[in-house]
Amino acid sequence: MRLKRTKLPKFKLFEKNEQKLHLFAWMVLFLVSLNSFGQSPTKHGIKTVVIDAGHGGKDPGCHGSFAHEKIVCLEMALKLGAKIKAKYPEINVVYTRTTDVFVELIDRANIANKANADLFICIHANAGSSSAYGTETYVLGLHRTEAQQRVMERENSIIALEDDKGAKYKDFDLSPDAIIQLQLQGSVYLNHSIEFAEYLQKEFKKIGRYDRGVKQAGFLVLYKTTMPSVLIETGFLPNPTEEKFIGSSDGQEKMSSAMFRAFENYKNQMEGKSVSKSPVELVEKTPDPKPKEQISQVADSSGLVFRVQIETSDRKVALNSARFKGLEVYEYEENSIFKYCTGTFKNDLAGAKNYKNELIEKGFNHAFVAAFLNGERISIEKAIKLAEKK
Repeated sequence: MRLKRTKLPKFKLFEKNEQKLHLFAWMVLFLVSLNSFGQSPTKHGIKTVVIDAGHGGKDPGCHGSFAHEKIVCLEMALKLGAKIKAKYPEINVVYTRTTDVFVELIDRANIANKANADLFICIHANAGSSSAYGTETYVLGLHRTEAQQRVMERENSIIALEDDKGAKYKDFDLSPDAIIQLQLQGSVYLNHSIEFAEYLQKEFKKIGRYDRGVKQAGFLVLYKTTMPSVLIETGFLPNPTEEKFIGSSDGQEKMSSAMFRAFENYKNQMEGKSVSKSPVELVEKTPDPKPKEQISQVADSSGLVFRVQIETSDRKVALNSARFKGLEVYEYEENSIFKYCTGTFKNDLAGAKNYKNELIEKGFNHAFVAAFLNGERISIEKAIKLAEKK
């Protein structure tokens, strides 16, 4: 079933030649954002999770020869929620829908906001050619490719099915300036969203899924959420092989289990606990100790330092690897995961944000700002408070 082409509200989208912002605009947005940061979204731990099964009711989403997105997503959402509740009964698991009903995009975000959720997980399946395959996870941001734009437009297009045909979204500003301002105002949420997205992609890869990466786009369902939020595209239903996997109970069980492991690792990291290891990780060879020169690269940076994190890996990566494109890279290890940063900005968050934007333009699409105090990783919100006292 295909949706009829309907005239949608004219969002304030952006053209390719508008993607480069001036330094002055960045500085203005940074100064505005300093007064907008709230408390850490995980200061009290993970207490409420909202799980959003995409589409539903009169909105079937995409489909294959036998599987429909709205059903596949609901099955995975319910399985994920059941796993969280079984292991952590104290966590409040909220669903945007538990049956085959239609829920407006803005209502999905409102459910999460009203529940004071600590995490919003939106589950979808991808459309595309019959040869497309793999899993990708999105956070709110600027799309970088036409393919990412198509995914965003497809998921946003369901507003045509809403009672007012999407009129309520006409003032939603998805221009580069607006998206970046949202990211600045909620950079704590964005950083945590990226962290969780990385955990998700890592776990999907372990069960044999092709890793299409962590990406950004202007999804309306993420636009109004006020907590770390991700949108997972679990697979391509038009691909018979993909459909057979995510359209089956066994495949849905494997995908929801991978999501749960990612959630558990994210929860543990946010709450300062050790990250659990899957059986696959436990049998892997223990990495060699870090060379002294790599340890000193972060440890010798005294005071408050902002860097831009560009890579995360469960195995050590040579600092002169071609993937770093000649950048001077600093390695640190956190919960058995190796993370790689570049740049040194002492007490200079604005400078680090500008550099992050440059790195994204160079192809480091997952780049985000990380903070260190005397060589130890600290939260962005704590770093901002320290910087304000300087």
